[in-house]
Amino acid sequence: MKLKLIFLFIFISVVSYGQNEEYFFKDYNVVWDCPSANSLGSMPAGNGDIGINLWIEENGDLLFYFSKTDAWSENARLLKLGKIRLSLSPNPFKTGKPFTQELMLKDGVIQIKAGKAQEQVSIDIWVDANHPVVELDVKSTLPIAAKVTTESWRTERRQLDGKKEIYSAYGLDGGSFVFVEKDSILEDNDDGVIWLHRNERSIWKDNLKLQGLEKYTKRSNDPLLYRTFGGLIRSKELAKADADELKTANPLKQFSISVYGLTAQAKTVKEWTQQINQLANNIELLSKQRRFDDHKNWWTSFWNRNYIHLATSDTNEKEELYNVTRGYALQRYINACSGRGNSPIKFNGSIFTVDTKNLDNKFGGFDADYREWGGPYWWQNTRLPYWSMLESGDFNLMLPLFNMYKDALALRKEATKIYYGHKGAFFPETMYFWGTYTDSNYGRDRSELPLGTTENRFIRQYWQSGLEISLMMLDYYAFTKDDKTFKETILPVITEIINFYDNHWGRDDNGKILFDPAMALETYNTAVNPLPEIVGINKVCVELLNLPETAISKSQRKQYERLITELPEIPTREIDGEILLAPAYEYSGKQNIENPELYAVFPYRRFGVGKENIEIAKRSFIKRESRENRGWQQHSIKAAYLGLTEEAANLMVQNFNASTTFYRFPTMWGPNYDWTPDQCHGSVAMTALQRMLLQYDGDEIYLFPAWPKEWDVAFKLHAPHNTTIEATLKNGEIIQLKVTPEEREKDITLYKVN
Repeated sequence: MKLKLIFLFIFISVVSYGQNEEYFFKDYNVVWDCPSANSLGSMPAGNGDIGINLWIEENGDLLFYFSKTDAWSENARLLKLGKIRLSLSPNPFKTGKPFTQELMLKDGVIQIKAGKAQEQVSIDIWVDANHPVVELDVKSTLPIAAKVTTESWRTERRQLDGKKEIYSAYGLDGGSFVFVEKDSILEDNDDGVIWLHRNERSIWKDNLKLQGLEKYTKRSNDPLLYRTFGGLIRSKELAKADADELKTANPLKQFSISVYGLTAQAKTVKEWTQQINQLANNIELLSKQRRFDDHKNWWTSFWNRNYIHLATSDTNEKEELYNVTRGYALQRYINACSGRGNSPIKFNGSIFTVDTKNLDNKFGGFDADYREWGGPYWWQNTRLPYWSMLESGDFNLMLPLFNMYKDALALRKEATKIYYGHKGAFFPETMYFWGTYTDSNYGRDRSELPLGTTENRFIRQYWQSGLEISLMMLDYYAFTKDDKTFKETILPVITEIINFYDNHWGRDDNGKILFDPAMALETYNTAVNPLPEIVGINKVCVELLNLPETAISKSQRKQYERLITELPEIPTREIDGEILLAPAYEYSGKQNIENPELYAVFPYRRFGVGKENIEIAKRSFIKRESRENRGWQQHSIKAAYLGLTEEAANLMVQNFNASTTFYRFPTMWGPNYDWTPDQCHGSVAMTALQRMLLQYDGDEIYLFPAWPKEWDVAFKLHAPHNTTIEATLKNGEIIQLKVTPEEREKDITLYKVN
């Protein structure tokens, strides 16, 4: 029923979220009462570009891995910047002494308190939300001595182990030997400790040459060559003791340490050194208290954009629902800590990988640079954190992903022209951040392969990323009305993607596009008229046609209208006497565990709550072949879109309550299919939870489309047209509702709580 018909049943709660935010955040802070044995017990923090994994050891040391979103090596592996160790004496972390380590979500601060009151040491660690620096502020009741060092494990040039470790250089495995180059610690920097990794070579040019794109290298810059990344440690209270060490001259009661991070393509090491010193100088000119206040304000603003808090009177469900709420907050926190850099979030560990030398299983024995599936981006995985950012209102976190595709557009247009002789652009399922296949996926032996055809059959005609990112971009614009990003990034990318799909395949006798050869995702490597392409093109074109008249040209509008008419019918099949959606008209060569037919539900929303013919989609979901519920599997999202309340709830709760087993932090899920922390796993659960509460379609907003009546909830979510909805549901009734702007109330359909 429409919302305007049920206002008589609504009364406004006198308690707002803002008045309870302190309570909420204390409830979901991560608190530990003893030090950790090693990096598997680390706590993550970050500012969207630089990040840390921090832990305390009982020997008196605080350690953290230091990372950055764009620290790409010569082999296109995303490496750590380094590792920092702060040693304190006398040891405040000794066994038996009081100890508390708390991640204070509200302020974006890790706070450590150790020792009895008369000898207590407190340490606040914060990664400045607005500047590339990690701050450590130490206070002690009694004077303590301290030293801080950088510890590199990349001390010598070495070859990656060819049996397992080589997997971290995915795409180069199976080719020539892969070497890790060593870091450098500068001896002659009197102002602090400086270390760096510098790419004196690069795989970029050979990678493009292999793929027939050598001409492009002559008019574009190598994004890896001379890329230099590292850090600078400074302190006003600690003095330089060695090339890699600062220490106190005498014990102190209070001191601070700043660790700066920088990635830049510099002509020389000297130039980069000048840049990082100047970076530190500029930040030090600012008031540290003002920076800390601005840092806390950034996090306050972040948390005020979105929240979901669950409760229940069922004692059997209390712990599980607590884990859901905390998991939602912590996964969103991880996204914020790694989502504002120069590169998008890496699905296989983000910037929060740690060493596994203390892990006694098949995933053990690696340094902190290791991640399975290496440095490329897989769209099937990469997309998942970003779908959750629309309803959470974290639109700024989506821009690095959009920019990666925009920056690769020229290369993809070139590849399309060279490979297929027509206009437009296609994007590979697996690609380096500059837009090409990896060497091993493309194939080094080209003797029997046409130009542009990949050796890897899993991705040969798998170009779905173009259609899905087009829809995601159009959703972003529907939510934000960000005209600048639309004109400069979104429309140029989508235009060329649609041009590719318009030109790549011929038409059959009925004038319909004949998608052959094609694939149905990775699952069926041979398909004719796959469903994801049909529903994807239709959805993107419909959304383009819904744009204001001035947003696209008349010729574009005609093209999109024509394409819709040229699409084949959605494929169906009969199983056990029931008509179901089909992956394609014809399909074979099964090689993965996706359900391509359910792309009609998510991401393309052809079937779902509030739409016709939902029953065929429900039947198809119930009969789905792949049923695993971890990592990138999206069954919980699809169940929510179909209004299957019990199924969505069960699957989502399972995701959020999955064990982290060997890791201490609650959202260090994985490896699942990829690596730890698995950014797909938590993001799927986030999106499912959101869509159980709120869905959108054009101007329409569906409230509580798949919500269990036994669950109470308070939330703030976003919807298209810069709309926010704050609501509280208790005992199956809405006791608080606020829609901004108010005129959007008429567009809300309230679904009966199931």
